[in-house]
Amino acid sequence: MKVSSLDLKRQYETIREEINRAVLEVISSQSFILGPYVESFESKIAQFCCVKHALGVSSGTDALLLALMACDIKSGDEVITTPFTFFATASSIARVGAVPVFVDIDPLTYNIDVAKIAAAVTKKTKAILVVHLYGQCANMDVVLAIARAHGLVVIEDAAQAIGAVYKGKKAGSFGEIGCFSFYPTKNLGGYGDGGLITTNDDKLADFVKLLRVHGSKSKYYHSHIGINGRLDAIQAAVLSVKLNYLNGWSEKRRTVAAYYDKHLQDLPIRLPQTESYNTHIFHQYVIATPARDSLAKYLERHGIETAVYYPVPLHLQKCFEFLGYKKGDLPEAERASNETLALPIFPEITEKEQDQVIGHIRKFISQQ
Repeated sequence: MKVSSLDLKRQYETIREEINRAVLEVISSQSFILGPYVESFESKIAQFCCVKHALGVSSGTDALLLALMACDIKSGDEVITTPFTFFATASSIARVGAVPVFVDIDPLTYNIDVAKIAAAVTKKTKAILVVHLYGQCANMDVVLAIARAHGLVVIEDAAQAIGAVYKGKKAGSFGEIGCFSFYPTKNLGGYGDGGLITTNDDKLADFVKLLRVHGSKSKYYHSHIGINGRLDAIQAAVLSVKLNYLNGWSEKRRTVAAYYDKHLQDLPIRLPQTESYNTHIFHQYVIATPARDSLAKYLERHGIETAVYYPVPLHLQKCFEFLGYKKGDLPEAERASNETLALPIFPEITEKEQDQVIGHIRKFISQQ
């Protein structure tokens, strides 16, 4: 039996009629860029995220870029972030001319090690770009305390954490700005690229609205240099339908994760750790073992898809050589890059499929 790491076709089959109707309604309206469908979605998602403003943008990457631009992060500024995340987190910092300053990760949650942030603050530090990796929030009390003590902006990269909760508050509602991705594989995924910015700051919201349309409030009159960063109406319509199901999908992901936990906990592998104050949404279910590569190849031979997020930490990427990091500088991130493996997880996966994954993992370990 082949087990896919993700099967979006199954999800589509459960909502096919609603999705098709919503998309056809947009096509019939011939209103495709921003407009009433985007505004309606923004209102719904703002309520879901418990924030004052939610602004649809063109992608999660552009959400990060717009957030940095709106917070006036510029050339020469330093932004503290994690090296163990998707490339866009750090590339967006570099694109505004700022310098990413990498802080090692917590080996249990894979989020930034908040105990090491303060030591990375300098006179040039302007922001902390904190990532909620795999669906679990970072320790925001500590992040916010450091930011307040040093007058820093906090930007949340919540691309993998839509609906995740930290001490009763939703991801994306803590910092000056929260950033989300609606890439199709995300827990709330569109049918193309899309992203979101959340904020409780009226001025920042107005500035992002300006920046996402080339820095223009009135057509052809530009007060700032912005980007083409708008969410299109078809994506908004799709996401509006899917948002109604998101809480249920997240709960199913937690059920899937608990089943893996129950049947893998006696093995010599590291399972995901959820902090007691967090509600995890399990965008990924990530195990760790020094035999990661051999295990992945074994599972592949038996028809089981897995993935590695991420095989090279950002401080060791070729494009960031100019920052001067070397192997060994951030050992926990480097270890995670060598040992972590994401198992199949999606709301529609069956216990039979999970049993297939579990059985082959157990068989592999018994042969070691």
